Amino acid sequence: MYTQLRETADELAGVLWREHTVYRERGGGVVIRGEHVRRWISLGPTGGKDQALLRAGRLLDGGTTAPARTEVVVDLNAGTAELAAVCRRMLAEVAAVAEIAPAQATRAGRPAGSGKPAKPAKPAKQGRQRRPGRAARAARPGRPRRERHTSLGSLVVLLCVAGVLGAWLYSLFGGGPGY
Repeated sequence: MYTQLRETADELAGVLWREHTVYRERGGGVVIRGEHVRRWISLGPTGGKDQALLRAGRLLDGGTTAPARTEVVVDLNAGTAELAAVCRRMLAEVAAVAEIAPAQATRAGRPAGSGKPAKPAKPAKQGRQRRPGRAARAARPGRPRRERHTSLGSLVVLLCVAGVLGAWLYSLFGGGPGY
């Protein structure tokens, strides 16, 4: 199955992109990376004969792959042109989602390349102020910061260890019968 996936991936990569990298992934599938378009396509085994799971996603800053945005099961007996058409449709969907996310992120006050989806704004409640996060509360001037103290259980464990160590040292060097 791997050789069939590899051959199909090589043909698809040649049709889709002039600059590409084809390599094997951990699950036994094949990945086609298009660094210049910042997209990837993966062909993986599905368990069915002559079928593959086709997934598409984008490449993040630094070259890491983002999770797949779209998935579809394809028949490997279909021609390269049909598979390329399916890949182009999936890549267009990935590009559309990638263009929508930065626009939502900038509206929510985040920089465009933050990589996190924007959260919808919550309506403000009447009469309540929003509390700052834990780090902001602790760093406020005029308020001493609470330090952690050793708990009672930890002190008991330390005293027991010290007692056992003292008994052992007493048995070695203490006033018992000489050995």
